[in-house]
Amino acid sequence: MTQPTAPAGSHQGGLPYALGAYAIWGFVPLFFKLLTTVPPVEVLAQRIVWSLPLCFVIMAFRRQIGDYLAALKDWRTLRLLLASAVLIAVNWLVYIFAIFSDHVLAASLGYYLNPLVNMVLGVFFLGERLSRLQAVAVAIAAVGVAILLAGALDTLWISLTLALTFGTYGLIRKVAPVGSLPGLAIETTLLLPPSLAAAVYFVWIGDGRGFGADAGISWLLAAGGVVTAVPLLLFATAARRMSYAALGFVQYLAPSIAFLLSLFVFGEPLKLGAAGVLRADLDEHRGVQLRHVAQDARRADRRDRLVSVATAFAVATDHTIRHPSVSPAWKGTTSPQRSGTTVSPRSSVTVPPLSGRP
Repeated sequence: MTQPTAPAGSHQGGLPYALGAYAIWGFVPLFFKLLTTVPPVEVLAQRIVWSLPLCFVIMAFRRQIGDYLAALKDWRTLRLLLASAVLIAVNWLVYIFAIFSDHVLAASLGYYLNPLVNMVLGVFFLGERLSRLQAVAVAIAAVGVAILLAGALDTLWISLTLALTFGTYGLIRKVAPVGSLPGLAIETTLLLPPSLAAAVYFVWIGDGRGFGADAGISWLLAAGGVVTAVPLLLFATAARRMSYAALGFVQYLAPSIAFLLSLFVFGEPLKLGAAGVLRADLDEHRGVQLRHVAQDARRADRRDRLVSVATAFAVATDHTIRHPSVSPAWKGTTSPQRSGTTVSPRSSVTVPPLSGRP
């Protein structure tokens, strides 16, 4: 089956869908922050369980149930959608974990990297070409993303997993010969059995954190189906109507929103790779300099003390040689040789007696 091609003017036809999808994905951390008490696996399972009814309602309204059933009978299409379903499930789970563990910044970096992955996949697998201006923009973006990633090596696995899984998912959805909504419905159908089993398990253990424990949490988990299905539907539509390289540029909207949320709403620290390395080097250099200064000060102090002791010893020795009859004690004493001679407590000069004898 031939690969679907975008009609003329498809950039404009797919752009509103792409903007809508990435705007929703940009603000979705605010939604999932309300569910941090629920295990990430249960959140993922509930997303899938509640997405499928919504897909069927929309397909019935758009009369696409026949396309859904026809795609289920096509083994090649089914294999492609099975692969895309696994990829998007992994992507969702890692993304939920990132938000719950306060790594929204790492997730945003993953989606900053994702457009670069899309462009590479588009060039190598779809034969798309980048203009000179697009190539320059890609190079600048790659440098910026590399600097950010260098400062977050401990969460690099989150960023790379999100970028690679979603980039490959979009590539498969672009070449799969099925419409956006039927394809999403088939993906959700394939993921339903394990998701339903996981959802039932968490309800059965009843730890008081998930579905059924609280009305508010239950409604939020059900709403996760809408939050899941709507942007994916918009994205799949945009992917079929736009070139993959052009779609890559629009994708910077979602990580930019999430990036700002992580800094100004969630208060996560920003670690710039080059700046962090430079600051560490400067701090280390400054510390070495301070240690050297302290060592020099200690050496100078010891030298001064030695000079003082040596000077005092030399003065005392010279005084003893010049005046052997004078006691080193600085108190008025009488010389043993000349009983009439006294020593001033403040001077080493011999004072003659008042009688005037020589």
